Amino acid sequence: MKKINFKGFFIGLAVGLILLAAASGGAIADRLFVIKPLDYFVKRANQTGLAGGVLQQKVLNEESVVTDVAENVSPSVVTVSIEAPRRRVLQLNPFGGFSQRIEGGQPQDIGTGFIVSADGLIVTNKHVVSSDGTYKVITQDNKEYEVKTISRDPSNDIAVIKIEASGLKPVDLGSSDNLKVGQFVIAIGTALGEFRHTVTTGVISGLGRGITAGSAFEGYVEQLDNVIQTDAAINPGNSGGPLLNSAGQVIGINVAVASGAQNVGFAIPVNVVKDALNQFNQTGKFAGRAYLGVEYQMVSKQTAVLNNVVQGAYIVNVVSDSPADKAGIQVDDIMTKFDGQDLSEDKSLADVIKDKKTGDTVSIEIWRDGETKTLSATLTEFSE
Repeated sequence: MKKINFKGFFIGLAVGLILLAAASGGAIADRLFVIKPLDYFVKRANQTGLAGGVLQQKVLNEESVVTDVAENVSPSVVTVSIEAPRRRVLQLNPFGGFSQRIEGGQPQDIGTGFIVSADGLIVTNKHVVSSDGTYKVITQDNKEYEVKTISRDPSNDIAVIKIEASGLKPVDLGSSDNLKVGQFVIAIGTALGEFRHTVTTGVISGLGRGITAGSAFEGYVEQLDNVIQTDAAINPGNSGGPLLNSAGQVIGINVAVASGAQNVGFAIPVNVVKDALNQFNQTGKFAGRAYLGVEYQMVSKQTAVLNNVVQGAYIVNVVSDSPADKAGIQVDDIMTKFDGQDLSEDKSLADVIKDKKTGDTVSIEIWRDGETKTLSATLTEFSE
């Protein structure tokens, strides 16, 4: 007859009771005191590959970030539509003669915007609302609103449009001060002017870029500095839509896509938008671009040496009664310095004026008949 080992039995029973108590205690702590010791062990198991792995957890977390942002922000994103005037367009027939077609007269989705006030202020790109026609915005729930007013920022590719509405959900404007290359971003917009509320993801792939947006053939060309580069898919129609961080805050306004490239898009930093909005909210209009009133041509170093003149901005024309005219600037003067900054091929007159504000008084050095003169001009507001 086999002898029963009671000592081993009682040791096993005690270990079992301890494990049961630990599991029950963890469950009770989780439910009653919101202390989650079991989560720690699950997390440790994930990190060692024992409960699904880190990769699965990371993918699920990223997916939930995107879905949460899309769900929360999409009600604040609108599609911008235009109904252009009907017109007849003549076309040269390749077999001889002309043919006609009718353009316009039908609503067409052309861009995106985002709501910044509950009573109907919407931000978009200036180039989105630059054509003649009747504009509307369409919200996520397919409500249409006629655009009552459009205010365009002359210094940036930004516009504020106003609709008559109430109870709208504004976006949360973040900050673009501390952005980092590699930071996760989300874009929402009407891709290709056809697919409303398209959500794309990517990262910030560059900061401080300078680009030329638009095309002379499309009716506008704009120099934009210090823009955000992203590989989140931005297509025609996304212009004016928000670029968002993982918290659902707007960090930029999508403005352009690089021609002939893949996954190279650009956005205006949101702090530029916030500054423009503050000015608009205080005065009801955007601050005008600083204006001097000259036409000029830059004189390169080589040209200056060959012609025994100085390097700078050669004045071709002075607008009558402009700040330049009042300051005494004349045709054939060469402007060498503007408010202490040397003018050259690398730094033109336009480059230094754009950093000035209307009302600023600046010192100007000009070269005339072999002599240098210092003049003073007070910049006024440029109106388009």
